[in-house]
Amino acid sequence: MTDPTTDSAGNTEDAAAARASLETLRTEIAKAVVGQDPAVTGLVVALLCRGHVLLEGVPGVAKTLLVRALASALELDTKRVQFTPDLMPSDVTGSLVYDTRTAEFSFQSGPVFTNLLLADEINRTPPKTQSSLLEAMEERQVTVDGTPRTLPEPFLVAATQNPVEYEGTYPLPEAQLDRFLLKLTIPLPSREDEIDVLTRHASGFDPRDLHAAGLRPVAGPADLEAARAAVARTTVSTEITAYVVDICRATRQSPSLTLGVSPRGATALLAAARAWAWLTGRDYVTPDDVKALALPALRHRVQLRPEAEMEGVTADSVINSVLVQVPVPR
Repeated sequence: MTDPTTDSAGNTEDAAAARASLETLRTEIAKAVVGQDPAVTGLVVALLCRGHVLLEGVPGVAKTLLVRALASALELDTKRVQFTPDLMPSDVTGSLVYDTRTAEFSFQSGPVFTNLLLADEINRTPPKTQSSLLEAMEERQVTVDGTPRTLPEPFLVAATQNPVEYEGTYPLPEAQLDRFLLKLTIPLPSREDEIDVLTRHASGFDPRDLHAAGLRPVAGPADLEAARAAVARTTVSTEITAYVVDICRATRQSPSLTLGVSPRGATALLAAARAWAWLTGRDYVTPDDVKALALPALRHRVQLRPEAEMEGVTADSVINSVLVQVPVPR
């Protein structure tokens, strides 16, 4: 019989090694991407929670490069799909192809069969094609001609989008937005960071060649599995669970919103806070962990009233207001 004490010690060592490996991601990705530490952390949290990430920012702020650098540093298979108005669902999921030699149909897998799918500018394609990702994101499988096909593990969709006020964009439907664990905003760089970017390019940096930039794998699927097991052992008190519920229920009462956070959103916030707590070296969740992940976990799950939007109210400002109003457990 296996000694439980030995098992526990082994799990602790594996978790510590996995955390150390994941902590080096920031340093490694910084070889290619300047000043996007919060986005890197958000992507790692999503991987630990088996969630998906929506990256929003104006064109040219390294959203695509960030995802490619993450895949390279984690030694994950990655594929990129450029979403365009004429992209068909089968271009993402794959389709049955007739083989004239065998006179039979065979399945040709689409780019969704990968570990990290970069859905570039997802809001430039019509809703029909956007929805082709729903089954893959939720069920982690693709059904073609009635046959379900399981996707690889780990599997994460990192979708980039330009703000919807930009020309030629289609707002994502609420059902699809709710499938994303986090929505991360990628800001324009500071003056110092932008100078650093230009200096690197002047020195010969090529964003299409990450290997030449010195980017190397520092973690892998085994580290992710050990980390996920450790996150699952992270303690969540009854008070913290109630705090998450109270925050989400408060959004449903906000006069600035027509749509508040659903129970799925509450589950997402708790999962993200749990992963963040473990990443910061604790085996229990605090109210500060919940607050730290509230904006990225909830901002895409609420819908503003038109009159509030006209007055300059934003989803972030509503959520921040809720965080101030909801009593914090002691």
